[in-house]
Amino acid sequence: MNKYWKSPDELEFGALKEKKPKLEMDHKNAVIDLFDSNVVEKSTSRRDFLKLMGFSLTAATLVAGCERPVQKTIPYLIKPEEITPGKASHYASTFFDGNEYASLLVKTRDGRPIKIEGNALSKFSRGKASARVQASVLSLYDEARYKEASAGGKSTSWEELDSQVMKKLNSIESKGGKVVLFSASIISPSTRKVIALFQDKYSCVEWIQYDSVSFSGMLTANQQCYGKQVIPSYHFDKARLIVSFGADFLGTWLNPVGFTSDYAMNRKLENGEKTMSRHIQFESGMSVTGSNADYRYPIKPSDERAVLTVLYKLLSGGEGSLVDHSVVDVRKLAKELQQHPGESLIVSGSNDVINQMLVNKINFILGNYGSSIDLDQPLNIRKGVDSEMAAFLDKLDRGEVDGLILFNANPLYNHPGKEKIRDAIQKMEFSLSFANAPDESAGLVEFIAPDHHYLESWNDAEPLDGSFSLTQPCIHPIFNTRQAQESLLKWMGEDSDYRIFVESYWKDHIFEKDGQSFRSFWTGCLQKGVFESRNKQNSQDIEWKGDDSIFSGAVSPHEGLELSLYQSVALRDGRDANNPWLQEMPDPVTKACWDNYLTISPAMAEEKGLENEDVVLLSGVEVPVFVQPGQAEGTVSLALGYGREKTGKVADGVGVDAYTFVEIDGRDRKYWKDGMDIKKTNKKYDLALTQTHNSMEGRPIVRETTLEEYLENPSAGNEFHIETEKNKVTLYNEVKFDGHHWGMAINQNSCTSCGACIIACQAENNIPVVGKTEVRKRRILHWIRIDRYYSEDSDRPAVFHQPVMCQHCDNAPCENVCPVSATMHSNEGINQVAYNRCIGTKYCINNCPYRVRRFNWFKYANNDEFDYTQNSDLTKLVLNPDVVIRERGVVEKCSFCVQRIQEKKLDAKLENRQLEDGEIQPACVQTCPSEALVFGDLNDPESKVSKLFNNERNYHLLEELHTLPSVGYLTKVRNVENLKSQEEKQGEHM
Repeated sequence: MNKYWKSPDELEFGALKEKKPKLEMDHKNAVIDLFDSNVVEKSTSRRDFLKLMGFSLTAATLVAGCERPVQKTIPYLIKPEEITPGKASHYASTFFDGNEYASLLVKTRDGRPIKIEGNALSKFSRGKASARVQASVLSLYDEARYKEASAGGKSTSWEELDSQVMKKLNSIESKGGKVVLFSASIISPSTRKVIALFQDKYSCVEWIQYDSVSFSGMLTANQQCYGKQVIPSYHFDKARLIVSFGADFLGTWLNPVGFTSDYAMNRKLENGEKTMSRHIQFESGMSVTGSNADYRYPIKPSDERAVLTVLYKLLSGGEGSLVDHSVVDVRKLAKELQQHPGESLIVSGSNDVINQMLVNKINFILGNYGSSIDLDQPLNIRKGVDSEMAAFLDKLDRGEVDGLILFNANPLYNHPGKEKIRDAIQKMEFSLSFANAPDESAGLVEFIAPDHHYLESWNDAEPLDGSFSLTQPCIHPIFNTRQAQESLLKWMGEDSDYRIFVESYWKDHIFEKDGQSFRSFWTGCLQKGVFESRNKQNSQDIEWKGDDSIFSGAVSPHEGLELSLYQSVALRDGRDANNPWLQEMPDPVTKACWDNYLTISPAMAEEKGLENEDVVLLSGVEVPVFVQPGQAEGTVSLALGYGREKTGKVADGVGVDAYTFVEIDGRDRKYWKDGMDIKKTNKKYDLALTQTHNSMEGRPIVRETTLEEYLENPSAGNEFHIETEKNKVTLYNEVKFDGHHWGMAINQNSCTSCGACIIACQAENNIPVVGKTEVRKRRILHWIRIDRYYSEDSDRPAVFHQPVMCQHCDNAPCENVCPVSATMHSNEGINQVAYNRCIGTKYCINNCPYRVRRFNWFKYANNDEFDYTQNSDLTKLVLNPDVVIRERGVVEKCSFCVQRIQEKKLDAKLENRQLEDGEIQPACVQTCPSEALVFGDLNDPESKVSKLFNNERNYHLLEELHTLPSVGYLTKVRNVENLKSQEEKQGEHM
């Protein structure tokens, strides 16, 4: 059996020594914290232990009984016709923040949005939603949002602001000046029309689209190669062999929700499938995508072009001499690619034009266009071209810009030319921002015309050519804000409501007359949220127009240390940094939260005498260190999106601003930097790590096999399960369920550790955010966690992700020890907690072998750090009234979203029918992009969950304890030749 480990401390790499948790003792033999679940020191006597536990019981009872918040309800004076108290309403809408797109179904209760789901009718979202999209509902209730318009730093009325803005615009127009409308990528056809009309009114206005993280290299490469400045659609479900160069397509790259769904289709091995795709990843730092790859090769950012060049030469019939500074022998990879014509996919996350052209040429040679790559229906969510931004900076140098309007853009935070822009804004005649919350750029402009939150807005979107969706408001605007499009209409002398404008645009440009009235068409689109046009561009043959001579140049090697900049799964470009749900979401790879950090390889840590939480100077910038297995030698990595200023109490001062390291190479932004140096300081910095303790202890919790072994024996890797089933010995009576028996199956081939389930569960079940200090004390309250294990060596480790929630054991150890019977078993197999009965002894926590029960330490008042999601009247609006708010001092855990189970059972009863398989979906199951989680009735032999439980790969955690969990796991299958060391894999495969 392989040796699995969670952190370098569990694996002895030379100078790295095992570290024990830092525990502050009150005195020699005292318990660390009377309410903490940490182990009492061995030296504590039995008499002292009983005394302390007795005090803990009393104190917990007092805490739970004395801090009940007062809850007030105000009835409707006149009830709206469409609202039934206690019953949820759902609205189709659209999320697009300039970075990520999703078609949504928004759940509202009593007129307030409380939960986000993906729209199952959308070919883009497919009923799924990422962690960021799930968390966007909390941003609606952010107290940091602008409450009203302002001018010169002082509040003003909208009438006064309109008057001053129009006066400024007319002044600049009359003198022949220049105003730049600076926006993120806009995929709304109606908004684009508004901007065009605005430019007609004010000829002085120039529109520039700018992406905070640039994809300009890909846009430019496609323009040069195919005459189309677009980003194609990628179909990972049609690729048998996937090769990625630094593209984190399962985490942050372009459309990770859709890509994850496609990717998982070819890897489930659930219904008798005998094949699965093979995934090869080249990257510097360990990403979500790299951690799921079958083969992963750590390379420097500067090595990417050399590897691509050699691969191109081999595929085009050249010698492909490996003397071209390629660090990896790709001859076997080239042969395998040639065996999959039209069934492979090569992608790159680089913003380098030549690298992207090499990728295009390789895909062209392999015949991937028209199958796994579609240029005829491009992805519209990235429009910014760096050369346009460079031209804008040139105009600033020449003093040719008199005014600036910022629309969902924050260049003073995320552009390398921020100092030049800052100086120019201070000298401009006119500057305005539509920001709906404070940011670095809005803090410097003269006027702020705060935009609505998207859940308060009307809008539309065209994420793919011919695929449309609508945004409709789900709540009346909370503050005195105004939609940016309405402001533009107002300043051009139009008093039209933007809803009417959108409807008119759809009538004139999108409505396809097929016998129905426009009113019927419009109402149907609002209800569905999406519309697929029949007037799409016909497929055309792809013609190569690129200049192949640029591929023949020698690739110069780079010496020295290289820095790789990346987006974290939680914060992406940083625009949502003030969202506490995202700040406290553990990183899928490092399992840290509330910070960014410099990831270094174990070898570098040993060489420089560094360990976790050491502070180093990275080319003069102080940043804490995190030792990351799999980090490429000669590289370090740092996440973008942190180091915010003036954006809100949650985000301000959290982490380091990594955008300071972004450079402009020619006209394009570059997200890696060479010539870096690291100097150790004598400082320490606390990191909130959520997975640092030993949890496997040599037990076979993680099980895996290879595709080759699986085809020979479907039970390969799962022999322990078979052996355990043969030797069952128990004192328990057999548990029988006459009605339903709810259970969940988890396919570990599909789970990518994206974290969407964590935030979905948090939103659905009112789970508090506790803050960095409490996380460091192991008091994080998430009901579901995703454990990350490594195996093999630290240079090229294999990675394993395992979601763990309450296992709902039929022989539950927690139920036997509760002195007040607060934890009990339902007649449908659910382990329940009666919160009003729980007194917080934590006996159940200590007796749970899976460590899935949480002691609620959330402070409703006088929080030492900040108020988070349940401490203010505004943020409490996000709470789900179907789930009780737990009091401080009780134990809580996953309930399989019992409120959803009861809701669907009641619906079926009222409709006089049987529940359908898959009708009940807990929050984690509903949002999972890969459909790794399956929920259903184990008493129904035809249910999907029953079939998965009968699969040869199915096993349970800690089966030897005979707790009979209702959660099953399918053994992970890797598409590799064998489970030898990663070094041997490289030699064999490549």
